[in-house]
Amino acid sequence: MEVKDSNGNLLVEGDSVVLTKTLDVKGSPLTLKKGMVIKNIRLTEDPDHIECKVEGSKLVLKACFLKKK
Repeated sequence: MEVKDSNGNLLVEGDSVVLTKTLDVKGSPLTLKKGMVIKNIRLTEDPDHIECKVEGSKLVLKACFLKKK
């Protein structure tokens, strides 16, 4: 299974990524700003999603809003 970012680069476990769009987190007052760096991502069974930890919260983000750092 291959997971690709918004530019078509291959993502692997442990990569650092940058958000390409400001995202509001459903059910939380947390807002993820464009340009925020997220370190140590984990891949899921779905090639369109990745798992990460942001400010102590475990989140699942769509790969189309990320680019490899």
